Amino acid sequence: MDIKNKIALVTGASKGIGRETALALAREGAHIAISARSEELLQEVAGEVRAAGSKALVFPGDMSDEKTIAEFVEATIAEFGRLDILINNAGVGIFGPVAELSTEDWDTMFNLNMRGVFLMTRTCLPHLRAAGESVVVNVASLAGKNAFVGGGGYAATKHALLGFSRCLMLEERQHGLRVLAICPGSVNTPFNIDRSPADDPRRRRIIQPEDVAATILHMIRMPQHTMISEIDMRPSNP
Repeated sequence: MDIKNKIALVTGASKGIGRETALALAREGAHIAISARSEELLQEVAGEVRAAGSKALVFPGDMSDEKTIAEFVEATIAEFGRLDILINNAGVGIFGPVAELSTEDWDTMFNLNMRGVFLMTRTCLPHLRAAGESVVVNVASLAGKNAFVGGGGYAATKHALLGFSRCLMLEERQHGLRVLAICPGSVNTPFNIDRSPADDPRRRRIIQPEDVAATILHMIRMPQHTMISEIDMRPSNP
């Protein structure tokens, strides 16, 4: 795919993997619709997108809310007229033993990490099909394949996301839609900073968000007759 002048929608784009992916796409000439909860951070990203010579649409909101998702997609189509690339990146992790995990925390993770991805994807599918050559990237995690103490809720959402992605890939490839589930291990993002010291030297050795963005772009650039459907990413020497 030639990314130049394509329209990409990126959720969870205010920081981390979403931010770096939005900027990487903009540097390749794509125009970007971005969403997250923080309008201030989104405006900073939009400024960098525009500085790269691309257009940006900022839409702050909760990507677990069905009405907000519909409004975001409608705004994107109204602004750009089409949609070629969907990056489902918004997610949340709440960690702790199953015995201590509240129903509210469980629902918060599933509502954003899985239900929100389903709602966003379903809403975007008519536009992605109309493009004739389109891509969906679901940002999963190695937690979707591996167990760890305290990850009962989060890992369950990422296992579910992988199952969803695999089915979507088989269903939609006939419409020219390629689907990637990318599964990073530990990434040096605010998501992880909340759980370990910011000055932890290990952070220099783990995956950087720019690495994930570069991998996503590599998949998108693949010829239309070729699809990388799943990628695992690990730190080389954590």
